[in-house]
Amino acid sequence: MKNFLKILKIDEYSLTPYYRQLCNCILQGIDEKFIEENDILPSINDLSIALDISRNIVTKAYNTLKKSGVISSVHGKGYYVSNVNLDRPVKVLLLFNKLSSHKKIMYDAFAGALGNQASIDFYIYNNSFNFFKKILLEKQDNYDKVVVVPHFIDKIDNAHEVINQIPKDKLILMGKLVEGVEGDFSAVYEDFENDIYNALEHLTDNIKRYNSCTIVFPKDSYYPVDILIGFLNFCKQYNCDYDIVSDLNSEKIVKDTLYITLTEDDLVALINLLLQQNLKLKEDVGIISYNETPLKKFILNGITTISTDFEFMGKHAAQLVLDSSFSHIKVPFNTIIRESI
Repeated sequence: MKNFLKILKIDEYSLTPYYRQLCNCILQGIDEKFIEENDILPSINDLSIALDISRNIVTKAYNTLKKSGVISSVHGKGYYVSNVNLDRPVKVLLLFNKLSSHKKIMYDAFAGALGNQASIDFYIYNNSFNFFKKILLEKQDNYDKVVVVPHFIDKIDNAHEVINQIPKDKLILMGKLVEGVEGDFSAVYEDFENDIYNALEHLTDNIKRYNSCTIVFPKDSYYPVDILIGFLNFCKQYNCDYDIVSDLNSEKIVKDTLYITLTEDDLVALINLLLQQNLKLKEDVGIISYNETPLKKFILNGITTISTDFEFMGKHAAQLVLDSSFSHIKVPFNTIIRESI
């Protein structure tokens, strides 16, 4: 009897659900001819014990493959492989720098657009260059496509060296172009400098209601410096007094100032300071938040946002996976005006 534990494994570092990892392992085993038609699969009980996972996970994996026509079951005998003549799904390694509300929008749009046409293994490298490099070196050879959201806090200048090791017909950059990445590859990207400049220009009449603009740009941030450049270009072009702060905890909110926050934490901190100083939003202080999330529609009657279209990004990255083209697609950048300015 075959030792299925050679191929049926769970990666605890992957954010791909365990049942989906099992499905992918079985499909890969079929693709590599290790698993053949009529092979009997391990029982639900045996596999749950061997992999130290719940029976429900194994049951869900088997039922998913059964619905897809890959395996069948016979009462009293268990599950077996009934069909190996399938269109193999594209195997995708997906690397996000972090989890957040807008990253969830990206992932949901990406996975939804791919549907059953691809199997996704999903990892978070927490903005760490070394962890990113480790995942790539260990895993990239096992995938048809490698989709990367490339934001790092450390060793930024070395990013292109590692990314260039990915075969360009596999590579899809998502969210950001990386200087130094060479050859023909796919990308769905943001133009950070021009995006914020154009968005603020659209809001010029609202911004002129305030005496100055302050952007909160955290130190040691993965946010591209291009955002700052675009902000500064706008302020100089429109003769707007400005300030750049890195930490709101050491700041006192200045009346008649428009604040631009990049992170959710800084938005919360700013609102807290505003309430402590009994300042009125829009009347005394304006707020623009970077990146739209559903809750910002409701906070203090609505926070104005300037934001990448994350659903667009996810859907078009998925299309590049399926099309295998070398297109570079710029993501739309939207302005939503609410009661905060």
